Amino acid sequence: MAFIPPRDLVLLLPFLVLLLPLYIYLRYSRSEKANPLLPTEWPLVGMLPSLVANLHNLFDYATALLAASGNSFEARGPPMSGLRFFVTCDPDNVRHIFINNFANYPKGEEFASFFDVMGDSFFNADGESWRRQRARVQHVMSNPRLLAFMAACCRGKVEKGLLPILDHMASTSAPFDLQRLLTRFAFDVTAMAVFGVDTCRLSIDMPPLDVANAMDAVMEVGFFRHTVPVSCWKLMRSLRIGPERKLAAAQRLLRRFVAEMIQKRRVAGGACKATDDEQGGVPPADIVSSYINDPEYVDEDGNPKEFMYATFINYMVAGRDTVGTALSWLFFNLIEHPRVVARIREELAPIASSKTSGKNGGGMVVFEPEETKPLVYLQAALFESMRLYPPGPIERKATLADDVLPSGHTVRAGDNILIPVYSMGRMASVWGKDSGEYRPERWVTEDGKLRHVPAHRFMPFNAGPRLCLGKDISVVQMKSVAAAVAWNFDLEVVAGHVVEPKVSIVMQIKNGLMVKVKKR
Repeated sequence: MAFIPPRDLVLLLPFLVLLLPLYIYLRYSRSEKANPLLPTEWPLVGMLPSLVANLHNLFDYATALLAASGNSFEARGPPMSGLRFFVTCDPDNVRHIFINNFANYPKGEEFASFFDVMGDSFFNADGESWRRQRARVQHVMSNPRLLAFMAACCRGKVEKGLLPILDHMASTSAPFDLQRLLTRFAFDVTAMAVFGVDTCRLSIDMPPLDVANAMDAVMEVGFFRHTVPVSCWKLMRSLRIGPERKLAAAQRLLRRFVAEMIQKRRVAGGACKATDDEQGGVPPADIVSSYINDPEYVDEDGNPKEFMYATFINYMVAGRDTVGTALSWLFFNLIEHPRVVARIREELAPIASSKTSGKNGGGMVVFEPEETKPLVYLQAALFESMRLYPPGPIERKATLADDVLPSGHTVRAGDNILIPVYSMGRMASVWGKDSGEYRPERWVTEDGKLRHVPAHRFMPFNAGPRLCLGKDISVVQMKSVAAAVAWNFDLEVVAGHVVEPKVSIVMQIKNGLMVKVKKR
């Protein structure tokens, strides 16, 4: 055996240290993985390189991984980073997590910290606090006067806001961002329902959208916090740098907005206050009226407490994001599928023909909520769009106790679970071989009724005890908007404009929806 002098060993030591990572790389890259299509788990950094490389296309990347892994896999970041998730879109697992064993899977404290601007409100709350708040929200949202007021507000905004602006844009033939216009619409309608005040963001002069932009920042930074170790974003927050600086400014703006809206509601002032006459004679029955004198939400002087700010930021985000985002994707799908538009117009034709020409909006037809509510194909088109492009593309749960899921996977106490709603809507194992196609007919039964799909398979409105309490009224609002726009206008996407999802907690269209409109 050759003898290596100690002096030479010392000289070789740095070379051996440099070779060690190469050895580990070759060892891992040549080892057989249970599934070669899943990302490699590297020493020290886990699966982080693959996740970072695909962050720009995260939803489609996760969909491909889930399809390759049988609808479930485990994603791990660097050791000690806390970035470890069980990812699943298996409907049986979802039913178990969201319904059958609901108590074992709260949102968790870490989730609440990501969206701290919403404090202990019902978006973040778990346990008894959540149950108490949900019971209150359910009571508020079941008030017939409130529901009538919300429907009237939506109709009024369509007739006096949305349609006239689209008519103006048609006369100019200029391209515009339809998503931005729908964001304005959804913001106004939500503020009217929540505060009884019209913020007048949907206007021909396009006033600033500072508050809506602040809501976007909350969702964007909330997503960012999901992707980095907690210690990292907390350090950035303490130093007020990067996305955390943007979030701090957004939080201040949202608090100021809520305070101003509550004050306007109290004094019944403001030039844009929603009045009975503006809303078809329906007296305001806004949400804030149910909270404004409650000592849990206001102090002895009537000033809002932190809980009040958090709760009403929660209401605004929930209302605006679902309607504005879902409508944007719906109109994109309708533009891409003219045959669906033709079917919707066939369904609307008997209603439109009974209306007096020229009565409202310069000859344009406005559909009443009760008229569009029973329309099956219109709702099928909406649900099919939400299946492929859910406003909330991902759900997150924590685990309280060890459990075995229906798929056979074991989750441990403290594990985080991600449910990619976007991916579930595109799984061939759930929706069939044509799962990637926009085909509203899949929602219509042979006898022409809307097909029932259980919530644990169709998740845009959540499932189980956390099922969205505003689902029915939001569907009514979106159908009214879609009917009016589809009947009165033809839309087309501007040539060369790329439409793709924005990677965030709310899945808006990344670069907006640039369109041109023509009046029919």
